[in-house]
Amino acid sequence: MVEHSEQHGRRPANDGPKAAARNRSALVTAAREVFAEHGLEAPLSAIARRAGVGQGVLYRHFPDRAAAVAAVLEENVRQIEQEAAGRDATFAGVLGVLTWHLADSAAFIGLLHAERVGSRSGIRRHVLGLSERVERALRRHLPAEHRLSAGDDLPLAVAMVSAAVIGPTRAERELRALAAWRLLGVEVGPVRAVGE
Repeated sequence: MVEHSEQHGRRPANDGPKAAARNRSALVTAAREVFAEHGLEAPLSAIARRAGVGQGVLYRHFPDRAAAVAAVLEENVRQIEQEAAGRDATFAGVLGVLTWHLADSAAFIGLLHAERVGSRSGIRRHVLGLSERVERALRRHLPAEHRLSAGDDLPLAVAMVSAAVIGPTRAERELRALAAWRLLGVEVGPVRAVGE
């Protein structure tokens, strides 16, 4: 009879790809929270601690800060696209998810001001690509007669609202975002994360 390895004090067998996927998901969630609370310069060790993994696991998934920020931004954009792809999606509803991310993530606000990204072409190209994906998701449901449908009015409005999103707490940032949309005369659906 073979005894289970945990009975001898050894670690259980590695779950391989399942553990890697779980760790990556936990790291992205932790990075979003840590960046929201402490800004983009927060220590990466805080992300590993919050995710409940060692620093080696963190660096296996995200070799540097830019990779961690990019993963959070990619997830934010993916959630906005997911909302836009929903069968009952509306422009106001997609704006509600966008606004949730604005209130939650300083990194996401930076994405929407892609023109400020430094001259390193690879990073700039990546950030511009993500920003364009957000705009496409919004335009998918933007009625032709909407006040933001002309020219560059939509990305300009999003940039203006994102610039207004300041404050020490998430609740304050959300209130400022909603006030900015209201000043622009734009209706926003419930401010929520995808799946809530």
